[in-house]
Amino acid sequence: MDAGSVLAAVAMGFLAGVSGGLLGVGGGILFVPALVFFLDLSQVSGESTSLLAIVPVALLGAWRQRGYGNVRLRDGMWIGVLSLPGVALGTALANALSERTLKLFFAALLIVLAIGLARRALPRVDD
Repeated sequence: MDAGSVLAAVAMGFLAGVSGGLLGVGGGILFVPALVFFLDLSQVSGESTSLLAIVPVALLGAWRQRGYGNVRLRDGMWIGVLSLPGVALGTALANALSERTLKLFFAALLIVLAIGLARRALPRVDD
């Protein structure tokens, strides 16, 4: 890695850490686009690297939030365990789809999530 790549990785790590602690996000939402745009990784490599990078962020964030009483341990454990078959299928699909298709699916997911979050955050006007 050259100095620019190292600096970009340090910035990504710091921003993902702050975002993970503040908003509960980091991996897919921040790491993947940053890895693809700034470190010139392929979409599937960005996603794969993000999966590894998010492990310490998620563990520390969950541990700290548990101290505040915000973690629903049973729900989190069930979701985690039941996600395993989906991860196996998703990784197989990510390696089978074209780079373009994968980027379009990822972009569509981010758009849908952004719209959903914005709708919930905006004040509701009763008819």
